[in-house]
Parts: sequence; structure tokens; C-alpha cells
Amino acid sequence: MASNLTLPKGSLVLITGVNGFIAGHLAKQLLTQGYRVRGTVRNAQKSKWLVDDLFKSEASQGLFELATVEDMAVEGSFDTAIRGVDGVAHVATVATWDPNPNNVVPQTVAGVVNILKAAAKESSVKSFVFTSSIVAAAMPMPETRFHVDEKSWNDAAVSMAWAPPPYDASRSMITYVASKVEAEKAIWKFVEEEKPQFRTNAVLPYTVFGPLLHAQQNASTDAWLFTLYAGNTEATEMMKASQSIHVEDVALLHAAAILDPSVKNRRIHAWSDEFIWNDVLAIFRKLQPNRQFIDDLPDKARMTATVDDKLTKDLLKKWGGRDGPFGLERSVKDAIEGIQPSSV
Repeated sequence: MASNLTLPKGSLVLITGVNGFIAGHLAKQLLTQGYRVRGTVRNAQKSKWLVDDLFKSEASQGLFELATVEDMAVEGSFDTAIRGVDGVAHVATVATWDPNPNNVVPQTVAGVVNILKAAAKESSVKSFVFTSSIVAAAMPMPETRFHVDEKSWNDAAVSMAWAPPPYDASRSMITYVASKVEAEKAIWKFVEEEKPQFRTNAVLPYTVFGPLLHAQQNASTDAWLFTLYAGNTEATEMMKASQSIHVEDVALLHAAAILDPSVKNRRIHAWSDEFIWNDVLAIFRKLQPNRQFIDDLPDKARMTATVDDKLTKDLLKKWGGRDGPFGLERSVKDAIEGIQPSSV
């Protein structure tokens, strides 16, 4: 664990969408390290499990609290939540899977700009991290080869998303992808033009698996594991080949991006193992040999992707004491053998 910190222990970090998968793990990570957390949610009543159960002890000590932000796209929506904050993790995004880019991209970008403006006005804010995605840098497809580094951008997805209508369901994914591209670009544009007082970084995870912290937590991409485990292959059609990353690695990289003063204006790629769904089925069978799982899927096409991950490995070593991210088997095992979601 690093000793030179941007934020001293006890500092307050704002995490948007704290009821989510990555955000919840980041909250746990920061609380464990001695920080206070204020998490935004759209509906505090529906998220009471965070203060009444998951982080009950921390909430009772004044270390964890919720703030309601009903609509990130509304100007000034973060002005109250940002007060007194020392660091910001903008994890929340628009994930409605609406295929119409007019209903997704401007709202996502507006949310990013709104929280950046709020942070820039709050002089106490010293660091800001954004949860981007691999899809902001590249378009992963089976039987493709590509290399990703900090200069990679998925501009093709933006053009595809904004192509003329009709906006049918087949365009839902590309619209989401375009929102991640344009949102992250808006961040770097703001940083370049406004030169805010805080350090800014982005973490770009691939497919995130790992343990849920609570049955009511949003299962996110873990839902793909749970549905396949139950024999439903519908989710596998959305993404047939990918790279995994453990949610605890993603959370640790976010924490490092907030706390490590040597990391500034960086795009931190979070990858681990390449996989297709038959690899996941093989892990299921290994973990539970007495359970009957569905047969292997016909899609066996893989992709070949490489990434400049020196910074990622350096941060995991410095902040987590390990040589690299957890692998696919650990990620799947922790998800399947952990808390099951109340709904997928």
C-alpha cells in the first residue's frame, strides 16, 4: 500500500451510483482504507439496504452516507452532493439500452459535464476518476486482432450510433458504446480547456466479474454469468468473445487513481484473461462437477487483443501487493460461489 497519498485518511470521497457493482466495491475499498464515502443514488428509499445492511456499521459511525441525484443530466444536479468532498469517482452511467442515441448520448455527456463543473467549483476536490470502458477505446469482436493503449479511441462506434434511423433494438449496444466514447472525450476536453484544480484519470474495464456484496446490488455483467449458469444463453449473444477483469481489481485501480499523486491524466486499462463462453462453462463444470450444465455453445471464434497495461500492473503491485489482476477462473468462482442476486 502506498504511503504518499493525494487525500489523507478520513477524507470524503463522492461515488456516483454507489448501489452499482463497481461503485459498491469501490466504496468498500475506500472505507477499508480509512476514507469516508458519500454515495449518490437516484432513489434513496430503494437503496436503504446500503445504510441499513451492507454499510450499516460505517453509516452508524458517520463514515458512509447517501445523497440523492435523481437525474445527472439536470444542470446543477450535483451541487449539493459535492459539498465538502475531497475526491470524486464518477461511476454511474446511463444504461437504459435505448437504441436511439438522442436519448442516451447527450444525457450521458451532460452528466459528466455537470459533475465536472460541480467539482471544479468545490475547491476541496483534489482528484477525480471516471469509469470509462474498453469500448471507449476499441470495438471488441470475435476473430479480430487489435492493440489498445492510452491513445486508442473507438470513433467508429460514434459514427455508427449516429447513423440515420430506424433505431431498432439491434442498435442498443452501439448506442451505449458511443455514449462511453463521447462521455470520456468530454472529460478530457473539460480538463484541457478548464484546467481544474484536481487530478483526473479514467479507468477502462473490460468485462467485469466477481462477487456481489449484497443480493440487492445491481448484478451488472455478473448477470451474464448467472443466466448462463442457469442454462440461459440469451446474454451470450450480446458478446461472444471478450476479456475478463475481477471487480476487486477494478475497484483497486479506481482507488489508486484517486489516491496516487503520481497518476495524472491517465487512461488505465483493466484487463485480465481472454475468454469465450465455453471457457466459462468449463469453469462451472470444474467448480461443480456434480451439477449438470448445458453443452458447449457452437460459437468458438476468439479474438486476439493486446493492451499496454504496464501502468495497470504497476498500480496493482503498488496498491494491492500483487503482480497482476486476478484471472478468469477466480472471477467466475467468486461470482458463482458468492451472494446470489435477488433479481437478474
